[in-house]
Amino acid sequence: MTATAEHLHYAAGAELGHAPILHLAIGDIRPSPENDRLYRPVNQADPQIRRLADSIIEHGIQEPILITRDHWIVSGHRRYAAAKLAGLKSVPCRVAPICKDADHEEFMALLTECNRQRVKSFDEKLREQVVITNPQEAYASLIAHRQQRSAVSGDFLSITGITHRSEISDAKMPFLAAVQKVLGELRDFKPLSARQIHYALLNAPPLRHASKSDSTYRNDGASYKSLLDLLARARLCGLVPMNDIADETRAVTTWKVYRDVQDYIQDEFDGFLQDYWRDLMQSQPNHIELVAEKNTVASIVTQVTAKYCIPTTIMRGYCSLPPRHAMAQRFHRSGKSKFILLIVSDFDPDGEEIAHSLAKSLRDEFGVRHIEPVKVALTAAQVEMFKLAGDAEAKHTSSNYRKFVQKYGKDVHELEALSPAQLQTLIAKGIDSVLDVEAFNAELDQEKADAESLALVRESVREAMLERLDGEGDDE
Repeated sequence: MTATAEHLHYAAGAELGHAPILHLAIGDIRPSPENDRLYRPVNQADPQIRRLADSIIEHGIQEPILITRDHWIVSGHRRYAAAKLAGLKSVPCRVAPICKDADHEEFMALLTECNRQRVKSFDEKLREQVVITNPQEAYASLIAHRQQRSAVSGDFLSITGITHRSEISDAKMPFLAAVQKVLGELRDFKPLSARQIHYALLNAPPLRHASKSDSTYRNDGASYKSLLDLLARARLCGLVPMNDIADETRAVTTWKVYRDVQDYIQDEFDGFLQDYWRDLMQSQPNHIELVAEKNTVASIVTQVTAKYCIPTTIMRGYCSLPPRHAMAQRFHRSGKSKFILLIVSDFDPDGEEIAHSLAKSLRDEFGVRHIEPVKVALTAAQVEMFKLAGDAEAKHTSSNYRKFVQKYGKDVHELEALSPAQLQTLIAKGIDSVLDVEAFNAELDQEKADAESLALVRESVREAMLERLDGEGDDE
């Protein structure tokens, strides 16, 4: 029997429990990079990995992880990833009598043998065959194969120069600490926009540079630019999580895809009858909608309106025709006689005019004859109530400048000057002020009853599907 055959024989015996089980700290074993090169890298966001983690939390690891003497994983990369996700400190392991670097040919053969029964894509099978048939040239063949598969043709840009950002100096650390404090205080509203962090810093302005007493953070362009630079550097060096900061102005589209039909069926079953929303507004005497002026407060606003099932439109300044037409269509379909339009916009010349012009357009251009606009935020009274600092002045270039200044003065305030909790409180109060609370509570009670009925249906369907599958298995 060859050395490779002996090790493959050992691996089979190990999987059957013929080798002692050791419990090792999860940090002491390492995923093999060769596994990622041969097969698809294990992703903790994979639904199957998450389900395996849930199983490990409840039942533990049922099959020990197979590792080499130098603690590289041979079989069990998915179990390892799920164990980390489950928060395990140690994992059961069996040790194969080889070292990865010293016995690389045997290691590669053992790795592919241990993965023989797993479901693989065509490309994974092809890469695996390259390794099996060319053990002495495994890496060279594998790299050549991957390069061939990934080769594309086209007119590519030439990348010149090197992107370099300076490190965060000690003098900037107090500034960073202030940002991190804001992120901690507003963790329930993450991801945050830079604008939200900017206004939160104004409540207790830090020094932008610890050794410069005149560098107090202010509501001006220089301070905001310093914040943007600090956030970029802090995320790149890992001091601020990348996903804590949002950029609502850059749309990204990805597609929900599956590795195979089994994953799709499991995902569909997990979500079966789970996305029911009762129309909590159907019993209201009036049609109610909310519009917000800017993307930067979208997540804050929708957290509130979702609880009421109120249609919500996020604008970018003045609302374009399609969203206005859609609002009017929803109102006409509702069959109700009055449209209550709740508006969330900045307290500045354009923010005040947005509220007025939108309501006027819906009335005069889209046939909504009975419309009552209500500015929920931000108003002059709220500016006074929250003692918002007037660090900015109205823009002379606005066509609404003169009318605003005559009525309110030159000080202006953006929505982000409110904390997320303050803004949500104002929105909730605005909704409650126009709501038939008794009718709304009756719909909530019915939604709870609906949820119980759906749970019974879901369980009945699950049992029927399992019986069907068991029956098909018996026939085979």
